[in-house]
Amino acid sequence: MAAVQPLEPLPTPGGPQSFGRSAIAMDIDIESRPPRASHEMTIRGGLQQGDARIVVIIYGPGQEQIVAVFAEVLGKPYRLKGGIRDVTRDDQNWVVGVSAESAKADIASRNKGLVVTINTHCTTLGMPPDVHLSAQTDYEWLYTEAPFFRRDLARFVSHTLGQLSHHETLMAKPRTYFISTTFPDVHAALPNIDILTVGSDAVEIRVDLLKEPLGNGNFSEIPSLSYVGEQLMLLRQRTELPIIFTTRCTKENGRFPMDNPELFYEYLYRAIQWGVEYIDVELWLPESIRRRLYEQRGSSRIMSAFHDFSGTFKWPSERAESIFLQSRRYADIVKMIAIINDHNENFELEYFRSKIKAEYPDSPPLSAVNMGETGQFSRTLNKVFTPITHPLLPIIAAPGQMSAAEINQALALVGQLPKKNIYGITSPAMRSAIPQAPFYEKCFNELGLPHHFAVVERQPKGLASIETWCNQRNFGGAYLNPAVSLTKLATSTGFFASLNNGSGPVLSEAARLIGMVDTIVVRSAASSSSASTPSSPPRQQNGDPLSTVTSTQPVLSPNTSLVFDNASWKGILSTLTRDLAPSAYFGCAAVVLASSVDDAASVLFALKALKVGKVYTVGFKPPSAFAKDLLIEPFNSLESIKRARTVNSNGTESIRAGAGSPFVVVSALGPEKSNLVGMLVRLFGGTGAGKENSRGVFLDLADGSGQVGPRKGDPGLIAEQCGFAAYGAADVTAFTTVETLRLLVGQNVPYSFVRLASGRQFF
Repeated sequence: MAAVQPLEPLPTPGGPQSFGRSAIAMDIDIESRPPRASHEMTIRGGLQQGDARIVVIIYGPGQEQIVAVFAEVLGKPYRLKGGIRDVTRDDQNWVVGVSAESAKADIASRNKGLVVTINTHCTTLGMPPDVHLSAQTDYEWLYTEAPFFRRDLARFVSHTLGQLSHHETLMAKPRTYFISTTFPDVHAALPNIDILTVGSDAVEIRVDLLKEPLGNGNFSEIPSLSYVGEQLMLLRQRTELPIIFTTRCTKENGRFPMDNPELFYEYLYRAIQWGVEYIDVELWLPESIRRRLYEQRGSSRIMSAFHDFSGTFKWPSERAESIFLQSRRYADIVKMIAIINDHNENFELEYFRSKIKAEYPDSPPLSAVNMGETGQFSRTLNKVFTPITHPLLPIIAAPGQMSAAEINQALALVGQLPKKNIYGITSPAMRSAIPQAPFYEKCFNELGLPHHFAVVERQPKGLASIETWCNQRNFGGAYLNPAVSLTKLATSTGFFASLNNGSGPVLSEAARLIGMVDTIVVRSAASSSSASTPSSPPRQQNGDPLSTVTSTQPVLSPNTSLVFDNASWKGILSTLTRDLAPSAYFGCAAVVLASSVDDAASVLFALKALKVGKVYTVGFKPPSAFAKDLLIEPFNSLESIKRARTVNSNGTESIRAGAGSPFVVVSALGPEKSNLVGMLVRLFGGTGAGKENSRGVFLDLADGSGQVGPRKGDPGLIAEQCGFAAYGAADVTAFTTVETLRLLVGQNVPYSFVRLASGRQFF
């Protein structure tokens, strides 16, 4: 029997953390360095309890409804009060709304240990917001009424209140990139933002390059905070990627004047208030300003930036090391960039990079590249937030910038990104599904990846065909649709059993608990050099790849191992948190409908990550693997269903009928059981399902893509009629595809591009 070996725990990062390895965090580990193991998902530094202070929403004239929306996104009830001074500890589990006019009187004297204030302003009512409130509030959220982007609000509160952080996950990736929007007006970038951001892990807004029109063809020398705030709002409404806020000075190839350092502080601190994920702080700024920004950064991360355009900067020098040490004092990421004159200076940078890593292992990550055509080689070697450009951008942000595709093509040319065969392994039951090969080829082409993708069909019985495809020297990974039971994979006595000296493939925590494998990831050892030399697949007999007998002797590179993983739970998690903050699910009750535990396990894993209070199950026996972390109760009678509608997840009796109804209902039943699902949705439906002043959530995982004609008794429509916010398999499939691509090729393809490139028919 093939054994599996658990992943090693990740060492605690040296940078500041708002949430560590407490019992609340899920025990989902990624292996320790080297960073090639970063494809394993971790919740450490991800979903967190966040800011426990009372949230006070300051609203403008006639905008009281925004308080209710904030409360719904956070999963709390709300009340309005006459002033911030009226907020007491009795409001601990409430969202409190205070009018802007009333808030101006006492916001400066508020108890900052008790309340966290968010000044909201609807831009359609005019700009700027009240200057006094903007200066005094903890955070500020700008929004439009039509259209209203609920996703933007969920992202804003999840970040500012410390419930969701992407930083540690990004820093664990093998490589990260960010693209700079060099448009003078963000509106010009929006039509192509889905394509521009393919391969990027973050988007930089160059504030100094924005041009605020003054009329008569003139532009402001410095864009006002009002204009910058609107530009940022527009960008954030159209991309789910973290944003980097940059005010580049004139000395460092920017346009922001250097005569007033306090101006930089004003703009950069406002970016923190606006909930920007990364703040670019230039090293030349006075230490007092850099220290203040670092201490006031909240959930934002500081990128300390140093640029040298003199052409005399030398990496192997005391000055270079001194600059790094000075930068790291007030930074979560250190960025050092210089112009060079000789190609060999790229290798001097690599020596500097390795020296810093060896001598200062607890320092923030270093992002260092050389500018100009001579320095382009360094951009292929940098692993942390490499700046990239795109052909659709009007100008490049710095000399020598390359696109993600160009970097990948360069890596392929020097043997650092060898061509691999990546497979979509399906079953005979999936023959009617929409072909996915064109979509993956489109993604690989946009990213400039050399890999070949093919959809193949596995044998109904046995693992021989799967092992044959995996047992290739140039095997690059695979997704399995439908997923394969881990129990079945563990019966292997062939290739899988022979991996890792007979220990079997590595197993992620997600795959171990869920018991289903939908992604096979190739992990190369840091010392692997032979993996750069691809060979031909195993020879086929009679043109049939399945007739090849799987040998227990691996053809896969000896420096390579396989990781069995599960990506579908992340698709479910991302769908559930798209329009709601994680706190909306904390402690609530959920119902999961499925015909087997295999169909339900990914859902349970996602609900575990969201820290739901109790899960009611219908149609399957609850798995023992989740008994430790989830309170699970099966529906076995009408009495248990009635109890679920009247009892809170903590076991207490609800005050009003229906208030205890489960907040989230997830169905993994097939389309043929729509009527049953619809009946249960009606049973638990009603305004405020499960939480006062909150809509319930319904997620239907039934894939109706192969169904002919309209679906009878569509549970999604019924759920919306019953007061639920309804999501379907299309959303989960898109988010799962994002995670699958990240696991297989280590690069980010945004959700919006997945929906765009695959077309409506794919989902």
